[in-house]
Amino acid sequence: MGSPGFNHRNNGQQRLGITEPISLGGPTEEDVIKTRELEKHLHDAGLYESQEEAVSREEVLGRLDQIVKIWVKTISRAKGMNDEHVHQANAKIFTFGSYRLGVHGPGADIDTLCVGPTYATREEDFFGELYRMLSEMSEVTELHPVPDAHVPIMGFKFNGVSIDLLYAKLALYVIPEDLDVSQDGVLHGADEQTVRSLNGCRVTDRILRLVPSIQNFRTTLRCMRLWAKRRGVYSNVAGFLGGINWALLVARICQLYPNALPNMLVSRFFRVYTQWRWPNPVMLCAIEDGSLGLQIWDPRRNPRDRYHLMPIITPAYPCMNSSYNVSSSTLRIMLDEFQRGNEICEAMEGNKADWDTLFESYAFFEAYKNYLQIDISAANAGGFRKWKGWVESRLRQLTLKIERQTYEMLQCHPHPSDFPDKSKPYHSSYFMGLGRKQGVQVKEGVQFDLSTAVDDFKVAVCQYGLREVGMEIRVSHVKRKEIPNFVFPGGVRPSRPSKVSWIRKRPHSEVEVSGSTQPDSFGEDKTVSDGADSGKRRKLVNDNRETDLRHDKSMQPCIGEVGEASTTFSNGSPSSGKCENNVGVTTGKIENPAHTPYQNDQAEVLSRCDPPINSLSVAADASNSKEAEKLALEKIMVGPYVSHQALPEELDELEDDSEERHQVKDFSGNMEPSIEKSSNGAETSSSSYHGGLEELEPAELMAPSMSGTPEPLAQKKPIIRLNFTSLPNASGKSS
Repeated sequence: MGSPGFNHRNNGQQRLGITEPISLGGPTEEDVIKTRELEKHLHDAGLYESQEEAVSREEVLGRLDQIVKIWVKTISRAKGMNDEHVHQANAKIFTFGSYRLGVHGPGADIDTLCVGPTYATREEDFFGELYRMLSEMSEVTELHPVPDAHVPIMGFKFNGVSIDLLYAKLALYVIPEDLDVSQDGVLHGADEQTVRSLNGCRVTDRILRLVPSIQNFRTTLRCMRLWAKRRGVYSNVAGFLGGINWALLVARICQLYPNALPNMLVSRFFRVYTQWRWPNPVMLCAIEDGSLGLQIWDPRRNPRDRYHLMPIITPAYPCMNSSYNVSSSTLRIMLDEFQRGNEICEAMEGNKADWDTLFESYAFFEAYKNYLQIDISAANAGGFRKWKGWVESRLRQLTLKIERQTYEMLQCHPHPSDFPDKSKPYHSSYFMGLGRKQGVQVKEGVQFDLSTAVDDFKVAVCQYGLREVGMEIRVSHVKRKEIPNFVFPGGVRPSRPSKVSWIRKRPHSEVEVSGSTQPDSFGEDKTVSDGADSGKRRKLVNDNRETDLRHDKSMQPCIGEVGEASTTFSNGSPSSGKCENNVGVTTGKIENPAHTPYQNDQAEVLSRCDPPINSLSVAADASNSKEAEKLALEKIMVGPYVSHQALPEELDELEDDSEERHQVKDFSGNMEPSIEKSSNGAETSSSSYHGGLEELEPAELMAPSMSGTPEPLAQKKPIIRLNFTSLPNASGKSS
């Protein structure tokens, strides 16, 4: 059976999704005006390609489709097929990702899929004959195959247009020109690589079929992608959200407000996800078992699924969690950004803020007093590309190790991008902001030594099976004033802090870091007390604050922004502005790690993962007030799924377990290296390509030490200790 959300009509309108909409209200005159302002802002930000570029992309795709048709006929003839079979031989190009969704910008890659017949092999024909054909064409440049990536890919430029090409071999001798890859039948007889390659197209097509207005969806998604990039939370690999995640979150809001324009959809995006009680999953349709026996996201059957903090489920079979990379730290950061967005959108309703305020860039290097700097280098361009891709895919493990070692008392804020040092060839740096989690009560002078977490991370990284001489990694502590100049625009450090138009109080406190600031070396312990920035900045007061949905006691506590000690709202009285020290990201209490996280003896049926489909029309028709929306959202989130937080020893097991079944083809532009075992047992990654597709990373795999490849250089254990300092509260007294 299909999703219970299909073929249901409400007031003559087809309902999409697994629940009734929160509101069927249409746009006001103010919504129309503000939507036009938003569209102008997006155009001014350069998010739309020119007509000439659009035509060029269409021509390239048409030419590529012709090439694969010639290719399949060539290999058919080479395999000895008769003229009739050669004439019928066919292959077809599909697009997916941001291009298929219609939200790509100028110069963006086009994610493409070549679908071929069962006799056209991936190894010999796609990466053999097709590669040869492309390499001989003058229009094709920067051709780079990655045959043993988790999702095998060929990246190249065709007449200057970047193409990422995947291959799916179907169990068909003839590929029909009207093939619909969204049908589950295309998965019959397909190998795992084909299933993964098809996933991007199937998810993209399913999203477009599950939103009430494609145009409103596209404008809203463009807005949220720009916002996420400006605020530093657009990166699946870093533990935030990537293209597919933002698309799914926006699509769900479109389902809940089917008649709304982008202005209202953006506002409701922040309102809903500020209140959302993670880990309740976000789903566009019911999860179906399917008939092929492929593993789906199901926390009742799969214990590992219970540990996901922010489940965002893909709508195409096999349904998977597209956001399992999210950690406790990155979840808190995103929740705070949702809260900031919600406050600004409410201020915009009273004309006290504008779109420029919402899209203001996040000043990462002004937000914290202390940072970890991860420097990587290699001896040549090819080695650096491979080494950078490998290290980047491992960085999330450093965040997890630090969280685990400090029992989540320390918040790690990874910057989603790297910073090349142009003064050094083949050198780049990553940064993580460090701050004390709000509510942590520790004695002054108590230190947390992170050297074990850093050492473990470096050992895991240096087990890269293709590591060469010159591939190095260094981890060091730097204070804000010691941040290297090359991270700033033009290589010039700002003489004064950035102008910030919207300041919120912060949920975490700064920490003291003691130890050497030199990479990987001993040094005398030093204590740095930077204090907090409270008193230096003002917070704009929202006159409508008392009606803010964040005061609802059923929601997550506000998780504030980085940089200063601050407060969150109490889970008690809605009118209370006092701080509470309970910060949590899960709704379940774990008594037994093996306990099935469901309540009330829910019947074991597939729809157990779905919120019940109670009628929400009463709440929607009552009024468009926040209280009515809050009630409707509460009903949506009433479901059987209750996760529990992983204990440290459980995390060890989870990290070391391969999560390849969760791999989801992302839309934003990076492909992680493939991970496989070399003949000596070490991990290898033969992908030297890192810039085509963003893919969810496999969990960390521990391998025996290498033989015949460079070992990590013998170095002294770095001293990186974090010292929690007392900070003044609002009254100026020490907390």
